[in-house]
Formats: sequence, structure tokens, C-alpha cells
Amino acid sequence: FFHPDLIRGTSLGENIDNYSFFNYDTHEALHLAGSEKQTLKDCVRQITEEYSRGTDNHSQRVLVSCLELLLNYCLRFYERQFEARTVLNRDILIKVENVLKEYMQAGLLEKNGIPTVSYMAEKVNLSQNYLSDLLKRETGRSAKDHITDVIIDKARTRLLGTQDSVAEIAYELGFRYPHYFSRLFKAKTGLTPQEY
Repeated sequence: FFHPDLIRGTSLGENIDNYSFFNYDTHEALHLAGSEKQTLKDCVRQITEEYSRGTDNHSQRVLVSCLELLLNYCLRFYERQFEARTVLNRDILIKVENVLKEYMQAGLLEKNGIPTVSYMAEKVNLSQNYLSDLLKRETGRSAKDHITDVIIDKARTRLLGTQDSVAEIAYELGFRYPHYFSRLFKAKTGLTPQEY
């Protein structure tokens, strides 16, 4: 509804990517209480009134401020929604864990590599951004970090329970390049795979 030039060069233009809900799917819509709906309607009414007034030296700044207020309320309401739906979120977290476990048990790590956030989101019927935001809220880690941490945990088990080389374990865990595995392992654990 708004031309990108409206926010270009403003603080909203610089921070627009922080509103990750733009990439949520329609079934991940924002559920609003009556008072929250009214708050958003008031913001839209302010934008409409300002737009209808005609332009002056302050029009863009006021419009962008109203739009930013609307988006910040949406951000607040989405975060509230994540908090209010804690039981459902935990169910999704369990689904994510099960999808990762099944993926590894089926030998797909070695065959297809580390699963992407897109793959995981598709398996639990969510958009990538919604899944990432949900996991960040529930675990404090992004979806990518969550997947990586599970792989590193599996690597720890493999390193202690086998005589296989680090390279063999890296390939088995879906890494095409063993040195990348070693770098990631050290970043996550503080030790190289050999030291571990």
C-alpha cells in the first residue's frame, strides 16, 4: 500500500527488515483482541487523515511515524501472541525435534546435507520467518542455530564413540568440506574435533 520511496532514507526504511512478520504465511496471521483491533484501526485512521490533508514539509515524516507506530504495534501483538500460545509453541518445538531426528535416522544428512530452515519450516507447516521467530522466542536461538546445535551434539557423540576420522564424521553429518565442520565445531564448543 505504500511506495518504497515513502520510507527510503528514514529510520523506518533502515529498519523495515526487522519486521519479519511480512514474510509469514497467511495461516500465521495475527490474532487480535478487540482492543488491539481498535488500536490498529486508530493508526490506519491517522494515516488516512494525514494523507487526505495534502502535502507540506512535514507530511512524509508524519506519515512514516504513523506507519512505524502501526508496525510497532503489530510487532508487539505478534510477540504477545507467541507468549500466549506457549503450549502450541512447545508442540511445534517437539515437531521440529522429531523432524530433525527422523532426518538423521533416515541417513539424509550424508545424502542431502544439513537440513535448511526452509526444509524444517515446510515439514512443520510454517514459514521460515515464523519458525525462526518462534524458536528464538522459545529457545533463545534462531532456527539455523537450533539445527546446527543438534548436528554439533550428534558430532560430539560420534567423535567419542568411534575411531572414524574427523573427515568421515564430517561427511556423515552432511558437511561437504571437513574444514568447515572443524571450524563450526570449534566455534560452538571451543575445541577442535581432534581436541574434543
